[in-house]
Amino acid sequence: MKITAIRADGFRNLKNVDIALHPKLNILCGSNAQGKTNLLEALWLCTGERSFRGAKDRELIAADGKKLCISAEFEDNRRVQVIEYSFSRSDMRNKKLTLNGVPLKTPSELFGKLRCVIFTPEDLSLSKGSPDNRRSFADQSVSQLKLSYRNVVDKYKRILEQRNLQLKLIASGRSDDSMLDIWDTQLSQMGAYITMLRYNYCKKLNTAAAALYDEISSGSEKLEIVYSSTVYKKLDELDGRTDYKGELSEEYFKKLKESRSDDIRAGFTIHGIHRDDLLCSINGMSAKEYASQGQHRSIALIMKLSQAYILGEEMSDPPCILLDDVLSELDPARQSFVMNKIKGMQVIITCCDSSALTYTEGKLFEVSAGSFT
Repeated sequence: MKITAIRADGFRNLKNVDIALHPKLNILCGSNAQGKTNLLEALWLCTGERSFRGAKDRELIAADGKKLCISAEFEDNRRVQVIEYSFSRSDMRNKKLTLNGVPLKTPSELFGKLRCVIFTPEDLSLSKGSPDNRRSFADQSVSQLKLSYRNVVDKYKRILEQRNLQLKLIASGRSDDSMLDIWDTQLSQMGAYITMLRYNYCKKLNTAAAALYDEISSGSEKLEIVYSSTVYKKLDELDGRTDYKGELSEEYFKKLKESRSDDIRAGFTIHGIHRDDLLCSINGMSAKEYASQGQHRSIALIMKLSQAYILGEEMSDPPCILLDDVLSELDPARQSFVMNKIKGMQVIITCCDSSALTYTEGKLFEVSAGSFT
């Protein structure tokens, strides 16, 4: 997977950007707030994902602008393709999206077309941060491999909101639990499906991450990543299972029904995939409780690298790597490790000082006030 060109205008502070990218290394260098990260964000939207900054649509259009336009040209192992993405401030719901000139209804239809893995400074807290961050990491990783997965996760969240609302109505005496069976039946099938795919992905992640961590620690430490479920007690029984509509969903439903009284008192659903986690350990000890700052950073690096490796292997085509000012947060040894491990992929790096990078082939872009030279 190679991005050959990117054009952007009216996206935050980007003005008439039109650049051809190097197939291996691209360095976007400039002072803070000049537009380096904005270009990565524009590329990330072309993958079908939401802004990695959590920005709303209105924040993406230039403060004095009326419209944004993005165009990304890329080639996979089959052909050259073009994505065009635009919308105006006056009608932000009506996004104009095309893939090779064919109109698309929603950004989610771009999933699986332009495959990228992004690494931001916030990702360095992946192993020590909240479980929600690790669940999001798992869901994003799985959705890159299973294109329909994201729709199931979004639907689960909507139904969970309805169930939690119903729990509050029951607690206040304004409703009874007769409606809960309806919500629980739907949650159970989707929850079983999501658990199954997360668990299987976590097994692949653990294999890849263990090998990489062994290398970065020079064999002195062993990393293990396991999926932790609040519903299923014996996760190893999920190996090879595909019957998420059968026994797996029945077990999920049983758990929800058993905890109804507790859920009503709490006002929310205590058990389910929305409370699960990816647990990391080093030499058998919980990373969240005992790992040092350096170990946490190594785990985060390994998880993101593993994500890229798994995606490349599954799709028989390495993804593009977007590094947003991450190398400046790492010591020289970890910088070198990352750069060595992504040599076979196209890389786009943002930084404030390019002299800290050593490279023999690639392009260096100077970024100033939304313009790229």
